[in-house]
Amino acid sequence: MKNIFFLLVAVVLLSSCSAYQDVLKNDDIKAKYTFADSLYSQGKYKKALKLWEQIVPLYRGRPQAERVSYLYANTFYELGDYYQGGYQFERFVKSFPQSEKREEAAYKSAESYYNRSPRFNLDQGDTYIAMGKLQDFINQYPDSERLDDANAKVQELNQKIERKAYEIAKGYNKIGESRGTFPNAIKAFDNFLLDFPGSKYREDALYWKFNSTYQLALGSVRRRKAERLEDAKEAYNALEKYFPEGKYSEQAAEEVAAVNEALLAMETLN
Repeated sequence: MKNIFFLLVAVVLLSSCSAYQDVLKNDDIKAKYTFADSLYSQGKYKKALKLWEQIVPLYRGRPQAERVSYLYANTFYELGDYYQGGYQFERFVKSFPQSEKREEAAYKSAESYYNRSPRFNLDQGDTYIAMGKLQDFINQYPDSERLDDANAKVQELNQKIERKAYEIAKGYNKIGESRGTFPNAIKAFDNFLLDFPGSKYREDALYWKFNSTYQLALGSVRRRKAERLEDAKEAYNALEKYFPEGKYSEQAAEEVAAVNEALLAMETLN
């Protein structure tokens, strides 16, 4: 009985594959549309895609064009091809501005760009694009039921960019002594604090900016040392102002003591 069952399954599969190949090769647009629609409904997106690719250009200007174009875009989306999915949904929105699917397509387009956003430590070009697309959706559909989700995604992407900026600045600090990048670290932390005033990394950024100015000052030549020591004290004061009992208090206190000692030594020499 098992052998008969497997034989029947094989026959059905071969028949299905044969029917698919026949439809794929013939010129009957209606047959291709029906078969593609059936495959799509069954979640067989890869096979459906090959048929959509053949018939989408042929349905332009026809009554079915809107539906075919939407299913074509959504097939890419379901397959996880967010580059093509985002692009095709954008085309759909522009081509069918009165469609009932317009809002959904606009959101899926923005969401496709969101799904393309890489890990924080990689180039964030796609992340900026995704934020722009999501913000466009928020502005265009302020009453959408998808608004909360869109805002949450924008916040998530912003935090990714925020972390990227922080880690870059921190990286300059870490290699500062060997490669002379403390000035880069100070500038990067200044930019970070300006761009992300409410960041969860604010205390860290203020401390590591101070640490960078502290190390730069102590390693400076005499003619620049006094000025840089004063810069270090200023950076320390900013940290103390906002985080007087923060997680870096003890370490920062030891470092600012070294700064004050260096300033006193310079005054004595003068």
